[in-house]
Amino acid sequence: MGKINNLTEGPILKSLVTLSIPIIFANILQTAYQLTDTFWVGRLGTVAVAAVSISFPIIFLIISLGGGLAIAGTILVAQYKGKNNKEVVNYITAQTLLMVVITSVILAGIGYILSAFFVRLMGVDIDVFSGAVSYMKISFLGIIFMFTYMVFQSLMRGVGDVKTPMYIVLGTVLLNLILDPLFIFGYGFVPAFGVAGAAVATIGTQGLAAFIGIMLLLKGRHQIQLRLKDLKPDLPLIRKMVRLGFPASVEQSTRALGITAMVSLVATFGTLTLAAYGIGSRVLSFIIIPALGLSMSTSTLVAQNIGAGKIKRAEKIAKLSALTGFAVLTITGVIVFLFARQISAIFIPGESETIRASALFIRIMALTFGFIGIQMALNGAFRGSGNTMISMVLSIISLWVLRVPLAYVLSYHTALAEIGLWAAFPVANIIAAVIAMTWFGRGTWKQKKVTEEIKLTREASRETIIEEGI
Repeated sequence: MGKINNLTEGPILKSLVTLSIPIIFANILQTAYQLTDTFWVGRLGTVAVAAVSISFPIIFLIISLGGGLAIAGTILVAQYKGKNNKEVVNYITAQTLLMVVITSVILAGIGYILSAFFVRLMGVDIDVFSGAVSYMKISFLGIIFMFTYMVFQSLMRGVGDVKTPMYIVLGTVLLNLILDPLFIFGYGFVPAFGVAGAAVATIGTQGLAAFIGIMLLLKGRHQIQLRLKDLKPDLPLIRKMVRLGFPASVEQSTRALGITAMVSLVATFGTLTLAAYGIGSRVLSFIIIPALGLSMSTSTLVAQNIGAGKIKRAEKIAKLSALTGFAVLTITGVIVFLFARQISAIFIPGESETIRASALFIRIMALTFGFIGIQMALNGAFRGSGNTMISMVLSIISLWVLRVPLAYVLSYHTALAEIGLWAAFPVANIIAAVIAMTWFGRGTWKQKKVTEEIKLTREASRETIIEEGI
């Protein structure tokens, strides 16, 4: 194990950068799973790209329903890390893993059974339907592995170890680069699965990552020790964690539902527009990774400093993160604006109309990327302090009060048509950032006392055991 960073002392910018860079790189690698799928599936044509595009938001929605539990674990682990209470860190690790694995099994089964229903609900063209269902079904089977590794990565981030997950993801993504074309196009005794082959390759590599993560937790060499005795359900603690994680689940699922609603709206304009949206949204998910990294690192830094009782330092971290996010994403947006057509052509070469449409979408969004950076940085601070409810409300406002209604009105009730879909993005980005800054300025987020609540729960559990003579 390498040197452990003390995130509650020293220069704030150094701590933010030290934590953010490995997280950003790990997120780039995670996104590479989807980008690799899109790249190789793009060789099958526009219909194949549309099949993957229609599947992604539904899968993301199911994943989001259980993702809040992992976030709850991250917050608690980080705050108790700030308190230097390793015993509680290990205990919460086991309970978080238990909850998320059980949740993943349930959601995987539901998603697999309802895959055809989900795709039909999206109202896609008949030529897209079969490929989308196959890709979705196989992807749902891999949710168990995905959730398991997600917990490992989140817990490691909570204690400030961001390099170990990065190395694991690097290895599995490199393997996925080989397996994707193998299963999509086939070779030798390996049959060609087509669109579904991308999902098969991803499941295999994610399963390997999950296995490695569990082994490292059991060995306890990376600041967290997973003990089998701690896997016995602690219902009072679980209820506390569910209450903390539920708003985060709603936040993520609300975001996923917003994406799903956008895809449904886009799909009514035909396969060409749907494919353009698929490429543009994938590029967006890749470009905003610096903001995601800052958001995650801000959560960890704020949580550890609040756990250590350093509220003023936590506030400074949030402000610096928001400023950094705005600057980095604005510069990135300018670059993307200038090279939008070339970027689009990487994913679907030779399809000039799809390239033109997706490049337009990208250009319309690009110059307001900086406001996404502000919103995500402040959301990270809210989550790190345990105020997951604030992040949930901001997410609902951003998507359901702003982006989706604007997209509908501008595309169906003005002469803009499909361009109205794209125009909703920059408007929503700016307004949502202003709302987040206003809420942060009120300072109410600093009043949450998460660790005290959990501590009382654990003491009550011990008293019950003593009284019952167990």
